[in-house]
Amino acid sequence: QVQLVESGGGLVQAGGSLRLSCAASGRTFSSGAMGWFRQAPGKEREFVATISWGSGITSYVDYRDSVKARFTISRDNAKNTVYLQMNSLKPEDTAVYYCAARISWAPGPYDYWGQGTQVTVSS
Repeated sequence: QVQLVESGGGLVQAGGSLRLSCAASGRTFSSGAMGWFRQAPGKEREFVATISWGSGITSYVDYRDSVKARFTISRDNAKNTVYLQMNSLKPEDTAVYYCAARISWAPGPYDYWGQGTQVTVSS
């Protein structure tokens, strides 16, 4: 059974930075995808960023428009961990951030989800 554990959330002032980590255990993803989603109070969960990889396939990354140029998703194969570097944070980035993993690198629903980590950005 795959487990995803997020860390790195917290309280930060607007304009500050945080780095979220998502450590996967129970399976080594030689190919697949991992992504970050977020859910603010009273709102639906939304996509933030994704990274996918596979044998002979160039890694692919994508972001929601509102975080492009501010957030960077990356992956450490040796640690089976994905990161989300968040810079120039805004109050509207406040949400619970969830990590997700997919066995297939091709687009589709995610197979596993973490418990989430709270990010709060004060104005």
